[in-house]
Amino acid sequence: MIRFEVAMPIYEYECKACGHRLEALQRMSDAPLKDCPSCDKPELGKLVSAAGFRLKGGGWYETDFKSSNRKNLAGDSKGSAPAKTGTD
Repeated sequence: MIRFEVAMPIYEYECKACGHRLEALQRMSDAPLKDCPSCDKPELGKLVSAAGFRLKGGGWYETDFKSSNRKNLAGDSKGSAPAKTGTD
């Protein structure tokens, strides 16, 4: 049996009337929330926030967009960070 999970985004809202903030797990096709649960006024507005995901594994940047076999990995002694000197 194949099971598909649909990931729903978490939207952040802020009430323009009282300043109450909340998060809501909604489908992208759902209508935006309007009524504030704190003050009951129809003043909720969506906030723009950073996405909470990380691209990992093969197929992302390291394998698709590099022109050589060199990789920029954490702990790589050949990385782009300059070496520390005794004057730091």
